[in-house]
Amino acid sequence: MATYAIGDVQGCYDPLQRLIHRIGFDPAVDRLWFVGDLVNRGPDSLNVLRYIKNLQDRAIVVLGNHDLFLLAVAEGIATVRPEDTLQAILSASDRDELIAWLRQQPLFYREDPFVLVHAGLLPQWSIDEAEQLAQEVETALRSPSYRTILQALYPSKHLQWSPHLVGSTRLATIMKVFTRLRACSLDGRMESSFSGHPERVPAGYFPWFKIAQRPHHDTTIICGHWAALGLHCEEHLLAIDSGCVWGRQLTAIRLEDRTVFQVSCSNLELLW
Repeated sequence: MATYAIGDVQGCYDPLQRLIHRIGFDPAVDRLWFVGDLVNRGPDSLNVLRYIKNLQDRAIVVLGNHDLFLLAVAEGIATVRPEDTLQAILSASDRDELIAWLRQQPLFYREDPFVLVHAGLLPQWSIDEAEQLAQEVETALRSPSYRTILQALYPSKHLQWSPHLVGSTRLATIMKVFTRLRACSLDGRMESSFSGHPERVPAGYFPWFKIAQRPHHDTTIICGHWAALGLHCEEHLLAIDSGCVWGRQLTAIRLEDRTVFQVSCSNLELLW
């Protein structure tokens, strides 16, 4: 039995299947953990969603920013952009089933000694607090009023976390942290536009995982989201977005021994 954490797939179905073959995944005994961003920008988001959904309890998924964007587009809250590749999902006969399944997925998954999130955690959040905050959002996303918090997330540039936030703004800000965080200040103020290499983080901000004295510094956090960071492993960090959708690699890490598996995406046929 093995557990494999897999980086941002973003609609890259063929590389995902090659990676599944490479690791020798056996759905009878093995599990796959996905760091989110299952969809968008790559050429076959529809089959990625169908495949992972059909894995049932052999797959653990946390939501990423592109997955939330799909939910918002499906509800008419956000508008598809030229670089988005979501139309096949939106036009599919099983669209409603796929969207409903995606909406049931968590933002945060904890199985000691690991935590699985898409982007990261604010430096002032403990693991217990992060789990409780994620559960607030997950409950709301699974409720009939889920559209309200999606509406509060778009646009999101102005959202900054405070424990005093309430209502849909609070929930949208929690979603922003879990799915979009890359850099922040020492007191947890998020930098909302930066996506480049960590050495070029704007003055006054730091990669979230480089801030000392974090209360979650001794928990191994598995995340993706930061393609410019690439595969980056530390004692308590496994950052595994290796830029498949940008023609680089799709990465899996076997958690039992931290063995890294990768397939090349250099021949990926993008649709934009």
